[in-house]
Amino acid sequence: MNATIRRVRPGDEGTLAHIQSESWKAAFAGIISAETLAQHTDVERLTAMYRRLLDAGKGNGYLLSVADRPHGIAFWDAARDAELAGAAELICIHSLPDNWRRGYGSCMMDRVLKDMRAAGYGRAVLWVFRDNLRARAFYEAKGFSLTDMAKPAFGAEEVLYAIEL
Repeated sequence: MNATIRRVRPGDEGTLAHIQSESWKAAFAGIISAETLAQHTDVERLTAMYRRLLDAGKGNGYLLSVADRPHGIAFWDAARDAELAGAAELICIHSLPDNWRRGYGSCMMDRVLKDMRAAGYGRAVLWVFRDNLRARAFYEAKGFSLTDMAKPAFGAEEVLYAIEL
């Protein structure tokens, strides 16, 4: 597999925005409304968000490239919900749809989980749309288990998955 993973850095915001936007369009059509999807896939808005994150040094971000071309992103940090304190949270993992199901997501997830462990976390969590069956199958294949927690998000429902590290 000709893939490399590196930490994100200032200057990557446009690439991160592009990958997230294209991934959301492919993965979430039919899960969230077209209006919500259009609003949250605006590349300029996403670029500004990533610029703020990178400038502030927020989270742990990664960029995966295939044959030297950016393909996937991931971000994690300490869990954002008070009731999940002490856990690491995978905030996002996205990839361009042209290379889905080729093992790149697994490479990225393995790297993220390894770094969470190295940072001293014993548990990781993530939120995923209940109706995103493709992603849920991926998380379950990587060892995550569905919990009993759910919440509304983007006009749909997200469920919480967890894994012991």
